[in-house]
Amino acid sequence: MRRISPIVLSGLLLSLTSFGCSQNSPETTHQPAPAPTGPPAIPVESAGTAAQSPGRFPETFENAQKGAYATGDENLTSGSWHFEDALIGSSDQDHKNGHQAARLRDQGRLRMNFDAPRGVQVIKITSAAYGTDPASTWELWGSLDGGRTYRRIGQPVKAQGPRLVVTTFQGGAAAPMRLEIRKTNGGKGRLNIDDIILTGANGTAVMGGSVAGAPSSTTPASSPAPASSSLPPATTARATAVVSGRDDNMALGNPSGATSDVNTPTNYLLVKPQFTIGYNAQRGTPTWVSWHLNRSWMGSAPRQDDFRPDPALPRQFYQVTPRSYQGSGFDRGHNCPSADRTTDLDDNSATFLMTNMIPQAGNNNQRTWSGLEEWTRTQVKQGQEVYVLMGSYGKGGTGQNGRVTSIDQGRVTVPARVWKVLVILPKGSNDLQRIAASQARIIAVDTPNDQSVSPEWSRYRVSIDAIEAATGLDLLSKLPLPVQDKLEAQVDAGPVS
Repeated sequence: MRRISPIVLSGLLLSLTSFGCSQNSPETTHQPAPAPTGPPAIPVESAGTAAQSPGRFPETFENAQKGAYATGDENLTSGSWHFEDALIGSSDQDHKNGHQAARLRDQGRLRMNFDAPRGVQVIKITSAAYGTDPASTWELWGSLDGGRTYRRIGQPVKAQGPRLVVTTFQGGAAAPMRLEIRKTNGGKGRLNIDDIILTGANGTAVMGGSVAGAPSSTTPASSPAPASSSLPPATTARATAVVSGRDDNMALGNPSGATSDVNTPTNYLLVKPQFTIGYNAQRGTPTWVSWHLNRSWMGSAPRQDDFRPDPALPRQFYQVTPRSYQGSGFDRGHNCPSADRTTDLDDNSATFLMTNMIPQAGNNNQRTWSGLEEWTRTQVKQGQEVYVLMGSYGKGGTGQNGRVTSIDQGRVTVPARVWKVLVILPKGSNDLQRIAASQARIIAVDTPNDQSVSPEWSRYRVSIDAIEAATGLDLLSKLPLPVQDKLEAQVDAGPVS
């Protein structure tokens, strides 16, 4: 079942009011096809013909003919849509209502080439894994400027198994809006999307766009708006639990302004349901990882130890594997710890992606860092919630085999320093406002990546300003500048026992 939590979208996001996700009951597969209400399907080749009247939601994909994954536009009942690594599936393996559904592979996308009119109040999207494929993760993005910039609505949604499940986003859009659905986890799993429903305040279907002669959006698929804008919490699919209260893993901002543009391999954004990464493909390690920790993330799932490459990395990036660390004298050091993600097996397994690892000296990882992680989880068990930022910088660390600057034939950089920032506050809502009002305890730690490091992490407390000066990052960018100036200059001296 999907986890349920409220969403508040800022004006920077979409000027949408209080959009949130919830789960309706799973739908029965292979229902009879509804009678089409829109105009007949018009092939892509007819784009030069005169535009017809606007279409209307819901979009059921019944009036479509795209049978290949090649990038292209398709005229549907609601209007013209742009398909990337996506087609219209009608096989027995496509889980669908009626006869057809969209099917996405790799990191496929479906994007409206038109704007739905202002006043959208409810968005419902049905999804399932294709056939018997492994689970897929998808995200809903929206634009209020005609497709020039996009902001993500909520956090990723997981489609697992053959049962069609409806994810509902509730709220309001004060301006015309277009949507894009992005399959984000790559890999071999394919995704079915069906029955996209947009309704207004009175429950009536929202008008769509032109269903013939509609121009394709000229916005490149790789140009989402900077992720430093507000990213709201949402719900993700899980078969084993219903959990509330999971806040945004990047609520404090995007420290490096990372984007999902393959042309920025040293600052590439990877958004997971469990954490967010600013990845440096030239170093083979994350520059930073950001996550939120409260009791909703802590359960009884066992440690998976399934270290593996990250299938979400673009093909042109070097793939770090567990073998990259063999014989190096360094641990595969987690950024987001395994024990911070134990609600279910998928959450824990995600922490073992190699994009979440750095070559970490054994004593640093197993004593100093382990102690800091355990202390943090103790705070959560005592009623706190914590926003965490972690990263590393510099070149050259000392492991069991002595000091080296890189491993894996120079393809993975060994950092000289490992840092972490904890923003700790009593569990509640309006977190950014509470942090700005000095209701949070902020701890910054910067340790050497060597075997002689003290097991007492509290000895290495510094200011956030010091970490920013060493790394060039902007670690609390979502807070007002005067608040940043005040909080980032402090060095915590509170009790740690």
